[in-house]
Amino acid sequence: MNVHSIPAREQSAQCESVARTPPPRLAPYVVGCSAFRAGGGTAVRHRLLPVNATVLIVDVTGADRLVTGARGDYGIHATQRWREGVTVGLTPAGTAALLGVPAREFVGATVELADVLGRGREAELAERLAGEADAEARLGVVEAWVERRVEKRLGSRRGPGGGGDTVAVAAWRGLQRPGPRIPIPTLAARLGVSRRYLELGFAREIGMPPGRVARIARLQHAVGRLADPSYDLAAIAAICGYADQPHFTRDVRELTGLTPTALCANLQYREPSAG
Repeated sequence: MNVHSIPAREQSAQCESVARTPPPRLAPYVVGCSAFRAGGGTAVRHRLLPVNATVLIVDVTGADRLVTGARGDYGIHATQRWREGVTVGLTPAGTAALLGVPAREFVGATVELADVLGRGREAELAERLAGEADAEARLGVVEAWVERRVEKRLGSRRGPGGGGDTVAVAAWRGLQRPGPRIPIPTLAARLGVSRRYLELGFAREIGMPPGRVARIARLQHAVGRLADPSYDLAAIAAICGYADQPHFTRDVRELTGLTPTALCANLQYREPSAG
């Protein structure tokens, strides 16, 4: 599950978020889903974090319904107005299957969801979500929507074994797994291709080089652990494959604009940085 964004400044009330890992049948297409509500129910200024997923943001109030692409840098955004709804993180295969566009086309971009799905489909999804007040119920709605759309667009070609991943997508999946860092030449050799072949596949399908994808994945694994109140920086650095704690601190600061301690405060809503 990628953490898409966090409040960039302290709110009058704690933001609410309920995340869920997709069922196995949707794992080839969905990284994760979350239901959210901004603190106090008003739009907040966001710090967007580096992510490897294409993210759908469906605000049930109608304030913002967007598609944001994968990105390698953080950004502070005051113009986004989402307040309450769901987010859906799509894998490269999910981006192509659900949206009909390669993941590379969205990298670093933010576009209106209606421009991708069509105004009618976007409105129908938002109405179904708005009809459920409970976060878990909304997550169920969005998972059912993903499954119907994948089935409609792919039919018998869906999922592993039903057409199979390309080499680039298989490599992308491998880089998302937690654990020690896998050198890109080693990953290419495991897949039976050259490093150059793998890099060309990433450029064509993913839109970012494999080394950058690996770096973002490592950061996101660390972000997930920083949300735990019992976090330990040295342990997180070791578990997530950083050379040492100073390396971890430098990488987090460069990729998020915050120290690990400040990022942890943002994630736990303890006097978040003003950004």
